[in-house]
Amino acid sequence: MTLHATLHPTLARVTDRIIEKSKASRQHYLDLMAREGDRHGDREFLSCSNLAHGFAAALEDKPAIATMRGPNLGIVTAYNDMLSAHQPYGRYPEAMKLYAREVGATAQVAGGVPAMCDGVTQGQDGMELSLFSRDAIALGTAVALSHAMFDGMALLGICDKIVPGLLIGALRFGHLPAVFVPGGPMPSGLPNKEKQKVRQLYAEGKASRADLLESESKSYHSPGTCTFYGTANSNQMMMELMGLHVPGASFIPPNTPLRSALTREAVHRLAAIGRKGSDHRPLCKVVDEKAIINAAVGLLATGGSTNHAIHLPAMARAAGVLLDWQDLDELSSVVPLLARVYPNGAGDVNHFHAAGGIAYVTRELLDAGLIHGDTLTIAEGGMAAYATEPTLAEDRLVWHPAPAESGDDTMLRPVAAPFQPDGGMRLVQGNLGRATFKTSAVDRERWTIEAPARVFETQEAVTAAFKAGELDRDVVVVVRFQGPRANGMPELHKLTPPLGVLQDRGYRVALVTDGRMSGASGKVPAAIHVTPEALGGGPLALVRDGDVIRLCAHTGALEVLADLSGRTPAVAPPAGEGMGRELFAMFRLHADSAERGGSAMLALGGM
Repeated sequence: MTLHATLHPTLARVTDRIIEKSKASRQHYLDLMAREGDRHGDREFLSCSNLAHGFAAALEDKPAIATMRGPNLGIVTAYNDMLSAHQPYGRYPEAMKLYAREVGATAQVAGGVPAMCDGVTQGQDGMELSLFSRDAIALGTAVALSHAMFDGMALLGICDKIVPGLLIGALRFGHLPAVFVPGGPMPSGLPNKEKQKVRQLYAEGKASRADLLESESKSYHSPGTCTFYGTANSNQMMMELMGLHVPGASFIPPNTPLRSALTREAVHRLAAIGRKGSDHRPLCKVVDEKAIINAAVGLLATGGSTNHAIHLPAMARAAGVLLDWQDLDELSSVVPLLARVYPNGAGDVNHFHAAGGIAYVTRELLDAGLIHGDTLTIAEGGMAAYATEPTLAEDRLVWHPAPAESGDDTMLRPVAAPFQPDGGMRLVQGNLGRATFKTSAVDRERWTIEAPARVFETQEAVTAAFKAGELDRDVVVVVRFQGPRANGMPELHKLTPPLGVLQDRGYRVALVTDGRMSGASGKVPAAIHVTPEALGGGPLALVRDGDVIRLCAHTGALEVLADLSGRTPAVAPPAGEGMGRELFAMFRLHADSAERGGSAMLALGGM
């Protein structure tokens, strides 16, 4: 048994179980990283021709790279200027090269990876590429790093699939150290409740498209990460709890002196933790079982995105760690909800950060024995370093302890007085399979819904039925053939406004689907990521209109109160063509279940 001096007993038990079930896969991964370090850990293995190609265009740094005077850092960037979160990255490489030279290092852009915005593709055909863009990003990361020219990895990514994809790809080069370099959130715009109100009015036909566009433009209005606590901002929190950020880097606004200072520190730190220094911290040792658990606990404590019920198991598998929904459910039972950030509350991530933010949450979790404090991080001092806040003192970075008290107890609370005693992400299961239910955004009185099913196979069909008044009753809306193998598992965020309207009209409403809901999942009870998915024999394919379905977060039930034996499964609609969807057929064909991460690449790679 592992010794856990001050850990909560449930955290200790889950940790031991994950370590035990991951023993073989984790050792295989570490053995691979040891071999890779021996074979590719030093650029001296490259031939003169290899090296000459590698530094031919590095005009200012060519002598240093040629003579191997210091570490050469590979930058993998997800820059594009269509994503507001990634637009600030355009100028990062040139600045990072300067920062590298300050400590005798060099830096090169190793490659770029695609970065799509789910906000742009939400409800559109392109959303069917979204989940598998994570695999494409991981593959692009591997291609970028395959030149073996680098002593460290600087990973520039923020949004939904991009951070998981970068990490999965980088873990294949885990003999090198890695640092994630964020960009920060945009300033707060239109209050979230006003935005939500306009969306529902539009769904009811009481607001025009011009009204909706004006509202949305006031919400998403400038460079920086969108400010609601969805998947992108949950990513940033998890990178802190895994120890892959400079402490406190997540929510500092872009284009500010403090943001620039944190980027500079990231480069300096990456140069310091390389293989040839005295403080080697390879990625494979930083991302271990405890780091994965810390990320999961942070997700639960802050009411983070449901998308990470898929991404976190995938990231864990890339490091040889086996995490499943039972582990998340048991952790959720003892991790208190410390934050309510929109869509779970009124304020956004800027308000959350001002109230104490991740540093406050980390300190509270450490003091309560709810995260591992003894993990290796890129920062000195282990997880305790992430319970501090960065500031500038005469142009010098300094860190101060997290505030003793929350600056806003409507948004951020201590472990002793949480919003609710559990983490708000439940495993529900029964004769319809296994699914995730995010309770943190749902009123407790709606945690149990029992009503007749209305079955659909597209979001558009749900919207049409809503507009026709066919859903004005107690109903469990079933949307099937939305899993990884069927159509790439798009987010179904388009369903949130009409279902919210039905709920506001006084009906008992729930959603059951093998698809995803966004990190912006809201107030309607939903069993999402149902596995096994309908395509290929999942029970959802047997459900008919009128079957009574019971969904209960209290008891963990997901069941249809009908005999499904003898029924013929519904036939899946054909896979869509256009918008590049046919290019992703291989990913759909070989995709794993949602609980294992929904990845074709990890499944085929034997991970």
